[in-house]
Amino acid sequence: MVRSQRWKGAAFTVPFQLGFVFLYLIPIGYAVYESLYREHQSGLGLGGATEQFSGLANYRQGLTDSAFLHSVLRVLLFACVQIPVMLLISLLLALFLDALSSRVAGRFRILLLVPYMIPGVVAAIVWINLYSPDVGPLTPLGKVFGLTWNFFAPSMVWPSIGNLLTWHGIGYNMVIIYSALQAVPRELFEAARLDGASEPRIALSIKVPYVRGALVLTGMLSIIQMLQIFNEPALFRNVTPQTVGDSFTPIMVIYNQAFNAGNYHYAAALSVLLALILGLASFLFYRLTAREAD
Repeated sequence: MVRSQRWKGAAFTVPFQLGFVFLYLIPIGYAVYESLYREHQSGLGLGGATEQFSGLANYRQGLTDSAFLHSVLRVLLFACVQIPVMLLISLLLALFLDALSSRVAGRFRILLLVPYMIPGVVAAIVWINLYSPDVGPLTPLGKVFGLTWNFFAPSMVWPSIGNLLTWHGIGYNMVIIYSALQAVPRELFEAARLDGASEPRIALSIKVPYVRGALVLTGMLSIIQMLQIFNEPALFRNVTPQTVGDSFTPIMVIYNQAFNAGNYHYAAALSVLLALILGLASFLFYRLTAREAD
């Protein structure tokens, strides 16, 4: 009887297991398989191309590919600035909502979630038009205050993209942190107030330590998302190709190798390398944050 109930319960996970196998495991396995081969042209190329097993040659090439490595370093340095800023704003918003009544907080929560509900491509198009010196309102507004800024200049393209990503992501991270705040025992706040603690002191000494797990989670998700950034730089490239090159981010390098150069095997190897870099970055981030907790 107990065994049959277990099998019935496990049957509910079958749709997820099938989706995981067909949408994740099989594509990953196929990418690894493709990365172990190379196309070789016969003669002058008139005889067609044949696939030959090359082992780890594509991976060795990827580890010495300056365009790919520079794009990874570029995005990692950008993430070291953008992610802490975004999480800090999300944390402050979550603390602000926690200080309000549940009814008022619910209204503000929906309002702050609106940017996240907008598709990323649509959000990028909206902000590109806002940045535009021809049709956007930000350039004339800056002139009112004596500021002459160009959001598509080489020195401003990363801040422009960072502002877009922060605006789009603070709502989602705020909800996760706010949910963690709701699990904090309210008795701790009352006891702290009776001891004379101010609201900022309660936030720093009680609330922030309790939501540390949520901050680690949102940080890891942000790192994974950042290293896979593609839509925003690709749309910026359509506006300012002289500033945003075709190897601006790792995914753009992989896209060009696969669909422009037609080198699918090398693109598969770069995809696997990027997945390993993502795993390593997430692991190091988790280990560092766990060590700080100890």
